[in-house]
Amino acid sequence: MNHQHEQNLTALLKDIKPLLEIPDNSFYLYWGLIIFVSLLLLGILFFVAKRFWDNRKINLAKGYLEKLKTIDWKDAKQSAYEATHYARLLATDERRKELFSQLEPMLEQYKYKKEVNEVDHDTQNKFNLYVQVADESI
Repeated sequence: MNHQHEQNLTALLKDIKPLLEIPDNSFYLYWGLIIFVSLLLLGILFFVAKRFWDNRKINLAKGYLEKLKTIDWKDAKQSAYEATHYARLLATDERRKELFSQLEPMLEQYKYKKEVNEVDHDTQNKFNLYVQVADESI
């Protein structure tokens, strides 16, 4: 009887299938999720930074424009330096670059001499046009 019991046990043991190999993708899922979240955060950070940068540039341009508007033309030499400096900083698009290229030589005559005359009407008009165009485009 003991022998019969061993045979049945052996038959049962032979009937047991080997363990199935289950593919484990959790490692790849884990790193894939980390990379996806990282790229998402980088994208969000990029757009937030770009928005701040664009706002900062607009605020700087508005500041330069205010400086141009407050130039006091009584001291022609100092005013010519200030006008050239801020107008150059604002000359970022084609229209303003073109106007600045016309305005700059007109301002140059007031910058390098020891004694300068008052700013003439042509220069004043060209400067006012530049300020008006800059004001409309900012």
